[in-house]
Amino acid sequence: MESVAAAVEQRFAAAGIRLTLGGEPTYVPLQPSGAEWSVAADGPTKLPLARAMARELQRRQWPGSTLLYCPGKRYEGEVNPRWALRMFIGVDGEPAVRWPEPADGAAALAPAAGGAWLAELAGRLKLALQPLELVDPLDPARRVWAVPLSAAAADAADPEAAVEWLPAAWPLEPALRQLNAAPGPAGLRLPLEHFPAELPRQVLTLETDGQGWELFLPPLTRRPLTTLLQAIADSLAGLARPNLSGMVPVDCDGHWQVLGLTADPGVLEINLPICHGWRDYDHWLRALDQAAAAVGLRSWKQAANGRQEGTGGGNHLLWGGPSLDQHPFFSRPAWLAGILRYWQHHPALAYLFSGACVGPASQAPRPDEAAGDTFDLELAYRALERADAGNAADPAADQRGLIGETLRHLHADRSGNNHRSEISFDKFWNPGAPAGCLGLVEFRALESLPQVEWSSAIALLWSALAARLLQPSHRPKALRDWGGELHDRLLLPQLLWADLETMLAELAADGFVLDPAPFRALWDWRFPPLLRFQEGEAWLELRPGLEPWPLICDVPREGGFTSRFVDGSLRRFELSASAAFRQHWRLGLAGRPLPLPADGQVLAVRYRLQRLYPCLHPAIPPQLPLQLSLHGPGGSQAFSLSSDGERFVADPDGSTAAPAGNPWQGKRRSGELTIDLRLD
Repeated sequence: MESVAAAVEQRFAAAGIRLTLGGEPTYVPLQPSGAEWSVAADGPTKLPLARAMARELQRRQWPGSTLLYCPGKRYEGEVNPRWALRMFIGVDGEPAVRWPEPADGAAALAPAAGGAWLAELAGRLKLALQPLELVDPLDPARRVWAVPLSAAAADAADPEAAVEWLPAAWPLEPALRQLNAAPGPAGLRLPLEHFPAELPRQVLTLETDGQGWELFLPPLTRRPLTTLLQAIADSLAGLARPNLSGMVPVDCDGHWQVLGLTADPGVLEINLPICHGWRDYDHWLRALDQAAAAVGLRSWKQAANGRQEGTGGGNHLLWGGPSLDQHPFFSRPAWLAGILRYWQHHPALAYLFSGACVGPASQAPRPDEAAGDTFDLELAYRALERADAGNAADPAADQRGLIGETLRHLHADRSGNNHRSEISFDKFWNPGAPAGCLGLVEFRALESLPQVEWSSAIALLWSALAARLLQPSHRPKALRDWGGELHDRLLLPQLLWADLETMLAELAADGFVLDPAPFRALWDWRFPPLLRFQEGEAWLELRPGLEPWPLICDVPREGGFTSRFVDGSLRRFELSASAAFRQHWRLGLAGRPLPLPADGQVLAVRYRLQRLYPCLHPAIPPQLPLQLSLHGPGGSQAFSLSSDGERFVADPDGSTAAPAGNPWQGKRRSGELTIDLRLD
């Protein structure tokens, strides 16, 4: 992979392009327990594990880095914002704050010493602080102080000028001097409704119970915040380092590298720092894998049947630029349109590396799945091609606004959510959304995988395809109307592998020779055999296929909110066989003949595994037990599908009589490869 990565970087450099990578791998404990590791974003075990992971990454990767507990996004139905830990270090790898080495036996700040420590901090900042002590109704023994503290705007012409602090008093009546009763750090529970309207809402909060202590930092720009943190570090004098809460400054770009650990439903999500190339990305994936193993986390779950499966939280890959001024796509909309066309031509990029739930109701539907056809997509991509000035050095060629407005309405799911898309542009250029102007292209149809090498190979495949598509002659000229093929043959293992082989061959012809071995191992893991049968040259193999589960209407939940449900009761498996098997053997399914295609193509069978609630067609019962019988020169054998649909096992008591009656013919459209047992 190293040689391919070097060739990709050389191709980018020749075109004057710097394409950065980002990632959002997800992790779960070795033994997940609790709602926070299945459906909930947070719970009692997630934050301690996140802090342990952060400490391990600090030890291994970023010694001397600073860790902040930050309030994250707030979602409907959740009382508080989700938390996010943010770890930062200088862009040169040097610590942004010089923290002292932890002393042996260092203890937390004692409650009685809180006022004295704040006075020492005031001396280091060379100002007079006016702390206000508050009561915590959740823990009256805990001491809490709130200190208004803001800074004047920095002089951009003099980056070395001292920070001008603006301390203030908070004249709060004694009866109102208490935190609200919501959980979380004191800085998020202040009675700010009684804060003086003429003052900026910037408050330093100290809380301690003798067992631990915490500082909630006021929202400041980078230089004042760094100055404040350095004063805190210099005042520790044998104390244990406090837990820090606050916000990462908006002006840290170009000065700090930032890594995030985020609470997400069922998983711990890691937000990688900007990776300047594939090698950097590969390094971080390996570092995360080692740190996770050290604290009892991993990038896969153990299924009930013993198989490995993804975390369910995804492993999204992001493209961007080293800065908004050096963004590779802003002045090359035709290149971006060519990439999107190519992805639409190759469904393996959407289905082969994703999770179990694919299709229109998934978290990452293809644009043509969500739109229903390609007409508007075709118009959009043509508009981007026409807008390409062909001169990346010309500032007037910057088309970020046009790209964002053109694509974010089309790369979305059927409800209009432009985050849930195979290729999402919700963080590309949308001035009306928080964090909407980051210039990021997010590939979401990627699942967490048990092998780091597989995830690295996928990222290199993505980069190599982008490099190849710099050449306009390699870009498709128009979108392809897949029709029924998309959810029929292109969801079957053999056809997906054939699609990937086509791409690997195209890359090899262009000098990017990727080893197919990790992709083949990943394919075999994703589609493990349900049955392998062989006698001489006659062989039959069954593997699970993908099935797009339909979306169910909103379902009321406790508290009056609704949740998105899909009907996951359908399953599909693929049958492939040698020419010798097709010539000399016959198949029976549930006692009826199951003829294989005479032209040597694979065949697929869709069936209902279970009847869930809620589901579509509740009157149709599960189609188990499902028996497969093989009849050939050596006699007959029977196999029964297990109740979980994970394997066909030999059934010595099963019927081996020749299949009778009409052959299975249940197909939705002529020419499809999938027989639907619900139709016969």
